[in-house]
Amino acid sequence: MIERYSQQLVKERLEQFPAVALLGPRQVGKTTLAGMVAAGRPSLYLDLESPADRAKLADPEMYLAGHADKLVILDEVQRLPALFEVLRGVIDQGRRQGRKSGLFLLLGSASMELLRQSGESLAGRIAYVELPGFSVLEVEEQDRLWLRGGFPESYLAVNDRRSMTWRENFIRTYLERDIPQLGPRIPAETLRRFWTMLAHAQGGMLNAAQLARGLAVSGSTVARYLDLLVDLLLVRRLAPWHANTGKRLVRSPRVFVRDSGLVHVLLGISDMEALLGHPVAGMSWEGFVIETLLGAAPNGASSFFYRTAAGAEIDLLLNIPGHGLWAVEVKRGLSPRLEKGFHLAREDVRPDRCFVVYSGAERYPLKEGVEAISLAEFAGVLAGL
Repeated sequence: MIERYSQQLVKERLEQFPAVALLGPRQVGKTTLAGMVAAGRPSLYLDLESPADRAKLADPEMYLAGHADKLVILDEVQRLPALFEVLRGVIDQGRRQGRKSGLFLLLGSASMELLRQSGESLAGRIAYVELPGFSVLEVEEQDRLWLRGGFPESYLAVNDRRSMTWRENFIRTYLERDIPQLGPRIPAETLRRFWTMLAHAQGGMLNAAQLARGLAVSGSTVARYLDLLVDLLLVRRLAPWHANTGKRLVRSPRVFVRDSGLVHVLLGISDMEALLGHPVAGMSWEGFVIETLLGAAPNGASSFFYRTAAGAEIDLLLNIPGHGLWAVEVKRGLSPRLEKGFHLAREDVRPDRCFVVYSGAERYPLKEGVEAISLAEFAGVLAGL
């Protein structure tokens, strides 16, 4: 059993809040982590996609009152939105009886919908923790993690072929079963083409008009498709840094397919040799690094990129409460070199610290005020803040 980095955070939040929402895409390990958190304490697990478990909640107040002494784990909780009002009443009743923490652990795979539903009913009563796939803080084989991605069954497959087969079926299941259950009526083939187009343009600026032409749909339809994949925690929009620098700043977000293994299967990349020879390798590595760092960043950190029309550019800006603004440049290879655009951007933004994350293991000063550092070590630095 691989201990998850988020496990301790979930336990801490359960000590502070009566409800904790654990967010993450399907098959990322939410149920397994919930079981690890619940180990050693009375608990109850309900899968709200199971008709039998849903039937138990026909009268939710009465049923939950019978399990008031347990940590109740509700899986795929966004499937039963009416339940949030009931949870508020149960939580408030528990507070009146002196029980202030650790009532409910809610697991969800549609983040924005769950945030909206829970935020309306459970404001002040709920904390949110996002569970990404495996990271370099949890497993040692970095190249394997980059190639296969962080979904546990993909990473742990006995070989690359079986890993790829798992990811192909994961995508098919999402397109043909999971997304239609959420309500949107989008042809599976159209959404797969859209997802594949995003993988080809990994880390590029969002160009909705170009995507719309490629799919023969409207710009508003592209925006709806993108919102859906962002909501399902499968795609990330990295916002541009907006500051009064007197420069012409790029305003469009950058778009990443969040799991590198999904990027590779969408593009038909089956092994490391094929990945290293593919044009997407550089941007795939950059996306992999950015997702790793955002997963390790402390609570409250916000993320951006910086780019001007003149070519000044920083791959990632982390605004970390109590630690200031950190600039991160991502380089693949063992001998990182900084481009002129990074130095120009550094003069514009004036970050408190600057790092270059590269493929090597040694940490050393690269330029004045800039450190070269490995991905694993830098993720550890962020996790320790």
